[in-house]
Amino acid sequence: MKRGMILLYVSLMLMALSSAGQKARVMESLSMYSKILGGEIKYSVCLPADYYKTNKKYPVVYALHGLGSNESSWLEYGRIGRTADLAVANRQIIPMIYIMPQAFSTYYVNDYASTYRYQDMFMQELIPYIDSVYRTQGGRARATIGISMGGFGALILPMERPDLFTACVPLSVSIRTDQQYMTERSDEWNEKWGRLFGGVNTTGPARITDYYKKHSPMHMLADSDPVRWKGLRIYIDNGDDEQTLAYSNEELHYLLREKNIPHEYRVRNGGHEFGYWRDALPNGLRFISDAMEGKPYRGDIELKGINRRKSRHSPLQSVIVGERSLQAYFPRKYNIEQRLYPVIYVIGDLSPADQEHFSKVADRMMRNDELPPFIMIFLPETERDLENDIIPEVEKKYRVRPGFRNRSLFTTGKGAWALAYALTPERYTSCTVMEPSAEEGYFKKITEHTVAKKIERTWFFFGTSDKTPDYRASGDLHLLFKEKSIYHEYRVMQRTDNDDWKTLFLEEAFRFAIKKMHR
Repeated sequence: MKRGMILLYVSLMLMALSSAGQKARVMESLSMYSKILGGEIKYSVCLPADYYKTNKKYPVVYALHGLGSNESSWLEYGRIGRTADLAVANRQIIPMIYIMPQAFSTYYVNDYASTYRYQDMFMQELIPYIDSVYRTQGGRARATIGISMGGFGALILPMERPDLFTACVPLSVSIRTDQQYMTERSDEWNEKWGRLFGGVNTTGPARITDYYKKHSPMHMLADSDPVRWKGLRIYIDNGDDEQTLAYSNEELHYLLREKNIPHEYRVRNGGHEFGYWRDALPNGLRFISDAMEGKPYRGDIELKGINRRKSRHSPLQSVIVGERSLQAYFPRKYNIEQRLYPVIYVIGDLSPADQEHFSKVADRMMRNDELPPFIMIFLPETERDLENDIIPEVEKKYRVRPGFRNRSLFTTGKGAWALAYALTPERYTSCTVMEPSAEEGYFKKITEHTVAKKIERTWFFFGTSDKTPDYRASGDLHLLFKEKSIYHEYRVMQRTDNDDWKTLFLEEAFRFAIKKMHR
């Protein structure tokens, strides 16, 4: 019995010694004294898994929290440590150090009166302190990633000091256009922006102070030589359910495009919440990792899963509708089953290869039981007799399930003019607009008298890539529908040389249309 107790005691002692010998990789709410701010600044840190096993130096990622959060938010709600560890283990990213500083409600800037010089603290004290305490690479081997207020910080810090940073990933950037600043409610303006940029208790143009112009990313981009940020990699991600930020983030993208500043821009399904930002994290860290290694961005992870298997089977066939010869897709069992099918009418300047790609994506998803079967009819963008000629003839000649609920419209390119059809109540159950091309003001004109309540039974799905030539058309359409409170979803995906993004978009658009038909 005594021998057993001795063995147990020795075992417990060994466990205690082993535990004491382990060094923590994740440390929360450490602190650094700031002379500039006259007090302690807290920060949390995540070190790489091999930090204590080697003498290597690492790049640093500053993960910046949002308004109302603190230095613990990225750890607890963002799960940045776990996400980074998994990405390193799967060889998606290189090992990096993650620093999460406390920022209160500073927006990571110095206030106009210099009463609280947070940005000076960050640049002059925090960065040198982190470089002295941890094995960092120094130089420009730093990046920022941030959410909301932290998204503003993730953008403004590298813009102010591009000599210190290689990359930035602003998520749901809490930024405003001048028009938004000038019209924001006084209480919100004074509390959030006036105290930082000046102009407290003012309205209209008086809010656009000289200090604001000097330290606003929008004005900096508009008024400065873009060569200043030539070496800075930028990746912006914003949810389609955002309200104010939907407008300002889209305008930020427009400005970067107009200034020919290379960047990545994404709009995904979601809003202002950690669930959205956690989903953005793997690609954001992948982008930063590539930048740190001086490599071109490999692309978003989801593009790696694209099915590129080439099928010899062509699911397209020629049909005669009225006096027109058109291309159509019919489900594989169309000729051996006596049942009715919903129809998607596709209008656009699609090449024969594009039409075949649409059909093969739909065919594969049906064979994999990801979609129930449907018919697709392809129409040129010049077709103007869809409702009076094409649809009645198709529904008469083929086994089409009747009713608007089983009829969907899909427009692409110059075919976006046909969106006007879907604005008539209960003509189509859904309408997809892919990479639209339209004359300026066209969408505003056709929606001038549209009332959201009257078309609430039609769902809309818009999307494009971040580098499409006609980049304003889809963004303006998204913002127009937001202004009118018309239900829709919006996507901006990564443009690729092989147009893989179109496959992802088609898959999501088909699911969207069928979900509406079957809800």
